[in-house]
Amino acid sequence: MILSLGNASEKVIEKIRQNLSSRGLENTLVKCAKTTLVVITSDADSLPGHVFSQMDGVQKVVRLSNRSPLGKDSAQTVVTLSPANSNSGLVQLGGGLPPIVVSGPCAIEGREQIIELAHEVKAAGAVALRGGAYKPRTSAYDFQGLGLDGLKYMKEAGLQAGLPVVSEVVSIEQIEPSSPYLDVFQVGARNMYNYELLKELGRQRKPVLLKRGMSATIDELLQAAEYILLEGNLQVILCERGIRTFENRTRNTLDLSAVPVIKSLTSLPVMVDPSHAVGKRDLIASMSRAAIACGADGLIIESHCTPDKSISDAAQAIEPSTLAAIVNDMNTIYAALNPGAALNAMDKTKAKNEISNEAVTISKSSARTLAGAPGS
Repeated sequence: MILSLGNASEKVIEKIRQNLSSRGLENTLVKCAKTTLVVITSDADSLPGHVFSQMDGVQKVVRLSNRSPLGKDSAQTVVTLSPANSNSGLVQLGGGLPPIVVSGPCAIEGREQIIELAHEVKAAGAVALRGGAYKPRTSAYDFQGLGLDGLKYMKEAGLQAGLPVVSEVVSIEQIEPSSPYLDVFQVGARNMYNYELLKELGRQRKPVLLKRGMSATIDELLQAAEYILLEGNLQVILCERGIRTFENRTRNTLDLSAVPVIKSLTSLPVMVDPSHAVGKRDLIASMSRAAIACGADGLIIESHCTPDKSISDAAQAIEPSTLAAIVNDMNTIYAALNPGAALNAMDKTKAKNEISNEAVTISKSSARTLAGAPGS
C-alpha cells in the first residue's frame, strides 16, 4: 500500500509513520519530485482503507495490485546525466526526447586506449562514454578489468572529451571508491538479482543503468528496479540486453518486444544493448535500427579503435566509423517516426546557427572598428 502525502511537512510525515509503526506496519519514505510517498511494506489488507485515508496529511491511498508501482507512477520520466565538464551540456534521455548513444570499450585496457576512443566516439555522435573496469566474467581465468585505476583513466578521458562516464560496479564495497569517477552506475545482467547491491545504489544520488538478467522476465526486471526506487533514487534507466534462449546463432536473443511492453508498464527510460544481445559486430547496426524503430530511448554499444585487438568481447566491438553510421541511422529513423519533434529540433538548431552567425558578424564588425580598417 502507498500513501501519497503531497508536500506534507516533516512533522506531519513523522506523525503518520509513527501511527503506522504503532500498528505494527513497516514502512519506507520515498521523496519524489512533486510529492512524498509512504510505502507500507507490511501486509495491510486486513485494515479498511479509511484507517489510512483519515490520517492527517494523507491525500491518497493506493492499494498495490501492481508489483512495480514506483516505476509506473513516481520515477523520473527523464533521467539527466551530469555534464562531464564546464564546456559540455546536460545529457538527458527518456520522456520522448531524441534517443542517445552511449559507447566505449567492453574493458578499459589502458589510459591511452580509453582517451583515444573517448574522442573518437564523441566525434561519431555518442553523448556518453562506457567502459568496464570491474568485469564479472564467466571464466575465472579471463581478464577481469583494471579496477579503480581503469575508472580513473576513463574519468580523465571523459573530462577531456566532454562525455559523462558509465561503468559497472559488482559489489557494495566498490560503490564508494568508484563514485568520484562515475556519472552513472551500471548494474550488469549477472547482478540484476543482487538485491543488496540494488538497495545500496538506491541510496546514491547518481543515475543507475539496470540491465535485464539473461534469464529474467520483464516483471522481474521491473521489480528489481523497485529496490532502487524504494530507497529514494528515482533516476533509473532500464536496459534490454538480450535473453538466453535455445538459439545459438547469436550470443543471446534480443527481445525487442520488451521495449514497448516495458514502456507501457513504467515511466522509466529504456535503452537497448545490441552488442551483448547478438555478439556479432555485423549485426549491431541492423539491431540498433530496429531498437530505435520500436521506441528505445537510447543505445549502449561497444566500440574499439582496433576491434580485432580488443582484450574482451572482440567479436562484438565495432569501429568508431561504424558507430557514426549507426548514430546517423538512429537520427533518421527517429525523425521519420517523430516528424514534429524532429522539426522542433531543426528549428532550435537553425536558431542557434542564426545567433552564432550574428555573433560572428558583430565580432567581425567590432574588430574592424577597433582596428580602424576600411568598412568600419
